[in-house]
Amino acid sequence: MIINFEEIAESSVIAFKGGKGELLSRNYDDGKCKIMMSCLKPGASSGLHTHEGNCEIVYVISGVATFHYDGNTETTRAGQVHYCPEGHSHYMENNTNEDLRYLAIVPVHQVATK
Repeated sequence: MIINFEEIAESSVIAFKGGKGELLSRNYDDGKCKIMMSCLKPGASSGLHTHEGNCEIVYVISGVATFHYDGNTETTRAGQVHYCPEGHSHYMENNTNEDLRYLAIVPVHQVATK
């Protein structure tokens, strides 16, 4: 299956998850996995959130992301991945004057049944 983000309408979100500034995103969601091609504008941030029932993988395409992960601060640059496992909390900031472009994948975890 090919997902062509150029064919998905871009949405603008202000204060994503309680953060600040603008997030531009093209999202694919089949109910089992969210795949997002996004751009966090300079000075913008997402809000602090905990991953419950899912995790998040963020691959930085260009720019520099500052992640606040479980009380620690990490800087992620182009070509690097930030991973937030289920049960952990994070938010990201773009503290630069350049757009932060990234691909985020949020798979839904299955609960094991007996």
